[in-house]
Amino acid sequence: MRNYLTVSKTSLSSSDITAGPAGTGPATSGPAVAGAVRDGRVRAVREFNRVYTNMIGLLRGGYLDSPYSLTEARVLFELAQTGATERAGSEISALRRSVDIDAGYLSRILARFEADGLITRRRSDTDARRRVITLTSAGQDAFRGLDQRSAEQIGALLDQLTEAEQQRLTAAMTTIREIAGPRGRPAAFVLRSPRPGDLGWVVQRNGALYAQQYGWDASYEALVARIVADYAGRADPREAGWIAELDGAPVGCVFCMRKDDRTAQLRLLLVEPGARGMGLGERLAAECLAFARRAGYPEIVLWTNDVLSAACRIYQRLGFELVDSEPHHSFGHDLVGQNWRLSLA
Repeated sequence: MRNYLTVSKTSLSSSDITAGPAGTGPATSGPAVAGAVRDGRVRAVREFNRVYTNMIGLLRGGYLDSPYSLTEARVLFELAQTGATERAGSEISALRRSVDIDAGYLSRILARFEADGLITRRRSDTDARRRVITLTSAGQDAFRGLDQRSAEQIGALLDQLTEAEQQRLTAAMTTIREIAGPRGRPAAFVLRSPRPGDLGWVVQRNGALYAQQYGWDASYEALVARIVADYAGRADPREAGWIAELDGAPVGCVFCMRKDDRTAQLRLLLVEPGARGMGLGERLAAECLAFARRAGYPEIVLWTNDVLSAACRIYQRLGFELVDSEPHHSFGHDLVGQNWRLSLA
């Protein structure tokens, strides 16, 4: 089976719920509470800014012990990223928009760069009224030096963290960039059949993400490996799997497997943290249901745990009903397992 679907990203909103002390019920709402919540969030963002600026040395005189300020280094970076070589260049108006600084300030920076032999200016080939900036070979060398020192600095910071801490840090930074960064065009993802190497990715990402987010031990990864091995070994035409791709990289998966001749089972629904909030999990699950109907199953079931609340909400929206729950000890934790069912007739 080979199936491709392209789906546009959608934005989802969420609401904040503030609860009172345990046993007292919801806190009183109103302008005072809302103002206190906002003030607390402002303090949290400012504290993060202080920690991060100190961490990477933004308050020192020269950025990365260079003769350039942070703003000057950013201008060099933008010129390098736009391919500003002797044959290409960056128009001053576009450069000012990308770094978002005052036109007079940018003009002074460019004058210094020109005096130091880092850039040249010329008229645009398409519009003589516009000026184009190009990096000289000296300018390219200056950028490469800054870029290398920046990579070494961040690498040294990451080396002080464990693998799990690095994953948490980079996932959190991705979230900040997605929420607070500029809004680009809606991303698109592709659903496709697994290719060679994808099944190994499914096992690795399940093991890594559930260990990171819930502290589950290696027995969960072993369970995933057995499920994937069963899927790969049977080559059953009434079973199928899907990999979700975003910008060419796998970011999610789901499998429809045979429980018995009348019952399909949805298994291993997963979405990478950086790809959540796009409706991808629900789209994967819906594709699994559509396949199960085409394959002739009268019903589909799934087993999950109540801590996976986001996934449970997806199952509810798709019409699954919770059949029963049972406490169990698995993957190094006390959990509550749940069985869900949906009639496909």
